[in-house]
Amino acid sequence: MARRRARQGVFTAVDGGGVAILLDEDEISILRTLAVQLLELIGPGPGAAGADADPLAELFSEGPSKPPEDPALARLFPDAYEDGGYAAEFRRFTENDLRSRKRDDALAMVRSLDRDGSELRLPAPEARQWLGALNDLRLTIGTYLDVSEDDQNGLYQLPDGDERKPMVMAYLWLGSLQESLVEALTG
Repeated sequence: MARRRARQGVFTAVDGGGVAILLDEDEISILRTLAVQLLELIGPGPGAAGADADPLAELFSEGPSKPPEDPALARLFPDAYEDGGYAAEFRRFTENDLRSRKRDDALAMVRSLDRDGSELRLPAPEARQWLGALNDLRLTIGTYLDVSEDDQNGLYQLPDGDERKPMVMAYLWLGSLQESLVEALTG
């Protein structure tokens, strides 16, 4: 099988189950900035206290029992149940792991952007992390913009001078990246 070449702005499947994409410097900078902002939003993980942290205590630590107040975090870490008691228990035992996975996905994106230059080649496991990070970025931006399926807020027809327009454009661009990555991984 001939090795497929990376294309500008579109993920392409490559031999061995991975993907490739060409990104220009601006695209790399935007993705990296958004991923770092997502990491800041999610917050530090267990062990952030330093080398003295007890790994066994971290393993059995419980997470929060209340949903986050920040609307984007509440979207990234929604209640699993409508019943407050079940939701609190579920959150207490799952949110730390979910935060860790989301943190790992965003870190994988930053690291690959830092190492690869304009042509990114991602093995399948790293591509799946990118998929998670792209989804989290879209959810976060979409929440702050109050995106709706039927565009009730008129976000897709904003005038050029509207301060929300760059974030709407980023939201749409991330969606196209996400779609091409799904196609490359499943096609």
